[in-house]
Amino acid sequence: MNIEKATKKYEEWLSAHTSIVRADLSLKHKRMATDVFSFFRATFYRWVQLWPEACGSLSQAPRVLAVGDLHVENFGTWRDVEGRLVWGVNDFDESAPLPYAIDLVRLVASAMLAVEAGHAHIKPREICDEVLSGYGAALAQGGKPFVLEEEYPWLRQVAVSTLRDPEHFWKKLTALPPVRSEIPGSATKALEQALPDRGLQYRVLHRVAGMGSLGRPRFVALAEFSGAKVAREAKALVPSAVHWARGDRDPAEIYYKSVTDRAVRCADPFLYLHKKWIVRRLSPYCSRIELSVLPANREDCRLLSSMGYETGNIHMGSPKAIKDVRKHLKQQKAGWLLDASAQMLKAVKKDWHDWRSADQS
Repeated sequence: MNIEKATKKYEEWLSAHTSIVRADLSLKHKRMATDVFSFFRATFYRWVQLWPEACGSLSQAPRVLAVGDLHVENFGTWRDVEGRLVWGVNDFDESAPLPYAIDLVRLVASAMLAVEAGHAHIKPREICDEVLSGYGAALAQGGKPFVLEEEYPWLRQVAVSTLRDPEHFWKKLTALPPVRSEIPGSATKALEQALPDRGLQYRVLHRVAGMGSLGRPRFVALAEFSGAKVAREAKALVPSAVHWARGDRDPAEIYYKSVTDRAVRCADPFLYLHKKWIVRRLSPYCSRIELSVLPANREDCRLLSSMGYETGNIHMGSPKAIKDVRKHLKQQKAGWLLDASAQMLKAVKKDWHDWRSADQS
């Protein structure tokens, strides 16, 4: 099955679980052709389809509740219940029980793409060493959330430097177009419950964001509260593409809440699920750290190690599997992570070239 056919079949499967925003899906297809990293981010469904063939032995690795669609742009900041700035994985749309290695391989592959694009300066073998070092430390220590207060000053500097200027952030959000179509009642209820006051007047706007989730319904409620703007987003919650790759027509479970509840982390008190919607606060201080602002210096080593550690924080949510994960890690030959990441990237790049050729024809 080639990338065009896989994409068509996946999107048909997806349409059985949520309504599709056709204009956003068309935009996603165009962005997939622009560069290989955008294609990589947009096609987790293809990654998980190719995984068993490209990394056969790793497919038998111990299973954990994994992130699934893990990559270097799947990290960001939020405020915890104490108002403290926290850093970590901030997207669990594709979470599912998976071999632990799939998260590590996808993280390393994304970092290798970042290097190719000039956003980091570190050798592939070093990337693997840093990620494995952080991951192993998390498993050995039982994990620890990244609360950017008295600790992690270098990471706090990276995170704070990416926080969007509030004036610019709200100007951009306010300029979003209003939703013209009918808003599902469950989405309206989800947004109203998330706002700080039940009686607030608000506008519902259409926001285009992300790559993997582009094409799914996404609504933003924008309101004034105590003299300043507030915003809440409701994004469609759908089963992981893992189920599509396995041929599951009617998946029985969505794992978003399970993985966030069980991982070692300081929770975002404004993130919750309402029926088939993921609801969260939008603000300058709750943001994804983008590829373009990753540190292009020796801090990239510490950042990759921290990403590996945070991956361990997530996997610690499957405590019964950790002993087997440690054992499996020790049994791997030197260079296994680099080999697997290179193998998967080879498949991704072939698909990208095929997608571009079809897009230009």
